Amino acid sequence: MATIHVDGKAYEVDGADNLLHACLSLGLDIPYFCWHPAMGSVGACRQCAVKQYKDKDDTQGKLVMSCMTPATDDSWIAIDDEEAKAFRENVIEWLMTYHPHDCPVCEEGGHCHLQDMTVMTDHDRRRYRFRKRTHRNQYLGPFIAHEMNRCINCYRCVRFYDDYAGGKDLGVFGMNNNLYFGRHREGTLESPFSGNLTEVCPTGVFTDQTHSDHYTRKWDLQFAPSICHQCAMGCNISPGERYGEIRRIENRYHGELNRYFLCDRGRFGYGYVNRADRPRQPEWRNEREDETVTLEVDPALDRGADLLRSAKRMIGIGSPRASLESNHQLIKLVGRENFSTGIAARELACLEHMAELERSCGLPIPTLREVEEHDAVLVLGEDLIQSAARLALSVRQAVLGRRDALADERGIPQWNAEAVKILAQDARHPLYIAYPAATQLDGIAADSRRLAPQDIARLGFAIANAIDGNSPRVDDLDEALKEIVDTVAGRLMAAEKPLVISGGSLESTQILDAAGNIARALSRRAKRAGLMLVRREANSTGLAMLGGQPLEWALDEVADGRADALVVLENDLYARLPEARVDAALSKADRLVVLDHQRTRTWQQALLGLPAASFAEADGTLVNMEGRAQRFFQVYDPRYLRPECRIHESWRWLHTLRASLRRDTDSAVTLDDMTEACARDYPALAEILVASRGSDYRVRGVKLARAPHRYSGRTSMRANLSVSEPRAPQDPDTAFAFSMEGYSGFDRPRKEVPFAWAPGWNSPQAWNKFTDEVGGHLRAGDPGARLVTPRPGSYAYASDIPTAFMPDRDSWQVLVLPRLFGGEENSSRSTPIGDRAASPSLGLSREDAKRLGVEEGASLTLELEDARLTLPLRCDEQLPSGIVSVPAGVSSEFVNGERGRLKVLDTAAAVEEVR
Repeated sequence: MATIHVDGKAYEVDGADNLLHACLSLGLDIPYFCWHPAMGSVGACRQCAVKQYKDKDDTQGKLVMSCMTPATDDSWIAIDDEEAKAFRENVIEWLMTYHPHDCPVCEEGGHCHLQDMTVMTDHDRRRYRFRKRTHRNQYLGPFIAHEMNRCINCYRCVRFYDDYAGGKDLGVFGMNNNLYFGRHREGTLESPFSGNLTEVCPTGVFTDQTHSDHYTRKWDLQFAPSICHQCAMGCNISPGERYGEIRRIENRYHGELNRYFLCDRGRFGYGYVNRADRPRQPEWRNEREDETVTLEVDPALDRGADLLRSAKRMIGIGSPRASLESNHQLIKLVGRENFSTGIAARELACLEHMAELERSCGLPIPTLREVEEHDAVLVLGEDLIQSAARLALSVRQAVLGRRDALADERGIPQWNAEAVKILAQDARHPLYIAYPAATQLDGIAADSRRLAPQDIARLGFAIANAIDGNSPRVDDLDEALKEIVDTVAGRLMAAEKPLVISGGSLESTQILDAAGNIARALSRRAKRAGLMLVRREANSTGLAMLGGQPLEWALDEVADGRADALVVLENDLYARLPEARVDAALSKADRLVVLDHQRTRTWQQALLGLPAASFAEADGTLVNMEGRAQRFFQVYDPRYLRPECRIHESWRWLHTLRASLRRDTDSAVTLDDMTEACARDYPALAEILVASRGSDYRVRGVKLARAPHRYSGRTSMRANLSVSEPRAPQDPDTAFAFSMEGYSGFDRPRKEVPFAWAPGWNSPQAWNKFTDEVGGHLRAGDPGARLVTPRPGSYAYASDIPTAFMPDRDSWQVLVLPRLFGGEENSSRSTPIGDRAASPSLGLSREDAKRLGVEEGASLTLELEDARLTLPLRCDEQLPSGIVSVPAGVSSEFVNGERGRLKVLDTAAAVEEVR
């Protein structure tokens, strides 16, 4: 700790920080541009000048850049010094020389860091009267819009994109004050984290293209604290709504999880919420007349209750993309013995296996923040960019953490970003990857091996044996694998905090067992190690904690006549199992009730469809893959602008349907009731009650505001319906108000912050006002509650070691590989995600392609006993021979590990086209 004196007052700060970081953490305002809490200092903008004195008797002082000056003990500085203030005002005038006067039309207006800093420095007059430099903008893909003329040369974009996120296609060109930040040629930004440029950029150079299509100022958006539903990471987000549509998603700060950054699927995959073809009213399918009619809520519930009341047995199919409360209410409706998780057997087996490993291996599950502190990482059977992109970004920071260690050895402060980078060059902590195909982390890996799932498992078992000889030995390893086994085991043992990452992407319990053996071996050696296991969907972890049968069991119960009614919760069965198997079951279901917010193929088969709320219209609880229960809140009431809507949360539909079935007269229920019931029935979930505050929470006697205090146009939004403004929708479920009326400040610490705003801070940099220190944790604590606590290590090593993979001449092992864009059910319905997704193809090693006599782009048909898929060939230089890869989201007919045959179509024409 250090004592610094700012404008005559003494403060205790962390002496390892620079003055800018220290002052901002104290709540003092200093303008800045190039500095960023996650990326350190480069001193490019000169905006953060303060006056520094030698001691308390010095009256002369000198101007220093606070971002490049350490907060040493007994420092004396002045922020309000007249010379410092004049310097800062002049600097921003220089930076604004070429900046256009386009705030009224700029998409950054209203949440612009440049606007905030301009006001903070009192710069309000332009003296520059000459011709302005202009640039030609680039097309950067469906996510990011480009307006280079607004650039102030802060370098934040390239520092994030290249140095922090590892991008290769964004650069800075030119010299002096004539710089251009963009691609070497026009085209889509390739990084899966490109969307963060919209918040990293302090001006309007990089803006949200999906927001541009239906633009609204930030102060006219309605927000709520929410959780990303596009993967199992559980990143915190702030969705913004206007006119009953989600207009954009911003990062919501969480000190242990996403902190300042999101992946592009989480930021831009919300389009399915706004689809015009969504079901918005209950639908009843008249089978005799082959027509569908819409119903009001009460008739729909009556028909649903009559259907289920007359059934001999009903089965409930849950969903890992639905909340705990919704799945629990389905269990209450059908009974635990009649509940299926809605997850296919192979995936469910992996989820159950992962849950047991996390409890028994003796190693903690690190948070994303803690992942960045590990100094050796082994990844078995996961392409993290595709299956858990935000985790991949943290793994990258862990690997680059070697820079900080080297800087500490030489007394260079970690915040001095450019000095640290130059010192480290290519020095990195070791990262080892074993996966069938190339990954985007290979470029920073010490070693990456392309192996079949069986061989990945064998490699993991061998590493565990090398760490602890009590674990099973793997015989007949080839020399190349023996060498890497010794290397990886040695580096894991030499590390202070090794990390093992695996997951269910390849649906191999043997790979999980191998990862578990390594974890047990490290635990026995008393290492401060960590184990992280990747799941696929938003609530996969929570649903596994509820328990239930696999999806195949539910379909068999119906197909074999043991049940005749199905209730399906937010789950498209056709996306999980082969079409023929689903059809066989649904044809036998005399009573099919489906709740969903999308018009899926399963919905189309329903006798009764009940329109469920998406994450933007619902409240509920999810459990992410680190075992953290988190609450998401309703952003808007869909009925306010669309009175014909009858959309409700799934848990509300199911509770009321159960009440109708039992002929209960009182069916009123709140979110707090549902959460308490779930916690009561499942003791392992008891902590979900403290994941967030209840609906009775108030600040100064008022609810929390969902909208900024400048929110406007509320009356005019409904002018097409009525010129008289109705009462704002009432929310009995949460502590939030559907309006700007309520508390939205930062001085009362709370976890539930819907949007970042503080006086003078309208941009995303306002999150600094809500944290205990810049880059730290929210002052009230980070949202959520951890549910999973490892038991003391159980050293009963798994011994099911598979035999080595042997290619077959006439068949190929099928691997369904995850993909970030297009591989997830809901986000793939978003147009920008579809535009960003690569065209589906079948991956094959060049050796196998040559043996088949085909070249890149040729049409190949993959055939199983009762399924076939035709796609262009993509020659994968590193894919093991004997394996064919299928992209996730293309077909549910294929599962990992099956054997299929390949048939060549129009080979000659395809080869000629490639040439």
